[in-house]
Amino acid sequence: MPGSIDRPQTVRAGEELDLASLASFLQRHLGESAGTLSVEQFPSGHSNLTYLIRVRARELVLRRPPFGSPVKTAHDMGREYRVLSKLHSVYPLAPEALLYCDDASVLGAPFYLMEPIRGVILRRDPPPGSAFTPDIARRLSESFIDNLAALHALDYEAVGLGDLGKPQGYLQRQVHGWIERYHGAKTDDAMEVDQLCEWMKAHMPATSASALIHNDYKYDNLVLDPANLPRIIGVLDWEMATIGDPLSDLGTALAYWVDPQDSEELQAIRWCPSTHAGSLSRAQLIERYASASGRNVSDMVFYLTFARFKVAVIVQQIYFRYRQGLTHDARFAALGEVARILLRAAGHSAETNAI
Repeated sequence: MPGSIDRPQTVRAGEELDLASLASFLQRHLGESAGTLSVEQFPSGHSNLTYLIRVRARELVLRRPPFGSPVKTAHDMGREYRVLSKLHSVYPLAPEALLYCDDASVLGAPFYLMEPIRGVILRRDPPPGSAFTPDIARRLSESFIDNLAALHALDYEAVGLGDLGKPQGYLQRQVHGWIERYHGAKTDDAMEVDQLCEWMKAHMPATSASALIHNDYKYDNLVLDPANLPRIIGVLDWEMATIGDPLSDLGTALAYWVDPQDSEELQAIRWCPSTHAGSLSRAQLIERYASASGRNVSDMVFYLTFARFKVAVIVQQIYFRYRQGLTHDARFAALGEVARILLRAAGHSAETNAI
């Protein structure tokens, strides 16, 4: 499936890096001349920016915050670097972090470098003509959920990430925090959102479970083996990882998962080939996760509702930056409608009590 391997492209206008400054930094820390340094940008993704750096014969991946973003906590490069530095040795699917720079004079913001993971990244659909058979779709969706359960089973204290988050009261903080973020990034009035917020507050389950959670677990954050597509060889984008409720992580994965019987507007914003024949449904993903983890999943309607709301707010924050002129990426112009679709989907799951 070579056509689906993510390939870097020319850096987008307004997101260029200071190559002379970067070359000097790399020369100091890699111990070799970076005179042949070149930079390209991975075109996908809507949050932190990702670049491919070539230094002589070596390739590195650089991550930095988006230009013009006022949301500091969502783009904490030092925190993301620390997570990867601790995690890679016990969970090799996490990229190997190499260098961190907190000196904003180098590139205008903190950044870090990591080793690349080369493989297939699935987005909305498999490449035309690819052999994405029902058997591959089924086995991939099984690997997808099994890997999430395996991540949640890690001993985060033993890894050295016990202080990454505060599990006590996590869900309450999340619900109230994302409601506040929605109002901080609101561009249009939506009266039904107030009802949805009240529903989430009223139906919040009590929880004492905690795990290391990814917080943005979906197909296009996975790197797959080109020779064996259901085999996951990498998990990317750890910027929102924390210690928290593992069912909220499952809920986020479900929020990105569209079933064949979902509404036409949800089908229109589908992120991955979850509707292809053979793929597990959301209900089947929950059942498999429960079997693999041993966790009680009886409150998953709440977790799906909240996750759809949270993803809507993330999308809305990006759209807000676009509307404010803080970013000029043309892909962001349609995100206001995507946020509204997700808010309606959250309201629907709350009203119908359905996965």
